[in-house]
Amino acid sequence: MVNHKTPEQIAAMREGGKILAEILHELALAARPGISTADLNIKAEAAMARFGVDPSFKGYHGFPASICTAINEEVVHGIPGKRTLDDGDIISIDCGIIHKGMHTDAAVAVMIGKVDPKVVDFVKTTQLALEKAISVIKPGNYVGDIGFAIQNLVESRGYSIVREYTGHGVGVNLHESPEIPNFGTKGKGVMLVPGMTLAIEPIIAMGKRFADTLKDDWTVITRDGLPACQIEHTVVINASGCEVLTKYSGNINSVYPQ
Repeated sequence: MVNHKTPEQIAAMREGGKILAEILHELALAARPGISTADLNIKAEAAMARFGVDPSFKGYHGFPASICTAINEEVVHGIPGKRTLDDGDIISIDCGIIHKGMHTDAAVAVMIGKVDPKVVDFVKTTQLALEKAISVIKPGNYVGDIGFAIQNLVESRGYSIVREYTGHGVGVNLHESPEIPNFGTKGKGVMLVPGMTLAIEPIIAMGKRFADTLKDDWTVITRDGLPACQIEHTVVINASGCEVLTKYSGNINSVYPQ
């Protein structure tokens, strides 16, 4: 069942979304050659403590960290550890927080140093897919419209949707109904109405869409070893469209070239 939020719950998520955007901005600026993903997790936890919020991910189904990191061929759910960033890498940093009992969820993609222009185009396509999806979120449209918008853009540029991983409702719980696939058919699925809060997250592969989970039971990698990318925002549907709750208020958007 879809959980429609009260004005008070939306206000809490709006506050939490601003905090989460600040935390991800800090992590994006820290993501430079030589830093380990474990160090990024430490920085995330320090920022959460400073803002007085709790991590959504840590302990969720046993996940051991407060952020998920995905470098190059890693798709989603990477456990922060010893792996360090190198010049030319891309990394998606996924983070969720709890503020006043409400979850928000977002992810940024960071390009490290001199990145292959083909990979830059790929990352920018992920960002454009997110923006395209957000542009169709309004009352009376459907979940299928969101998936169609993402799929149409991504596949028209020669990339693939990793279909096993989707967006979702968010708020009272980290994952709520409805599930929001990054592919779909216009006019199909759950109708969008005011008060719904959604995590929209294109998850795409530069090569083929097939992916496998490593022996840690969390980290997902592309089967062909080519890069993957995830960028995510939490939004709330209002009377005329939607409001992005996790957008950074400064002059840098969700992709952070270094």
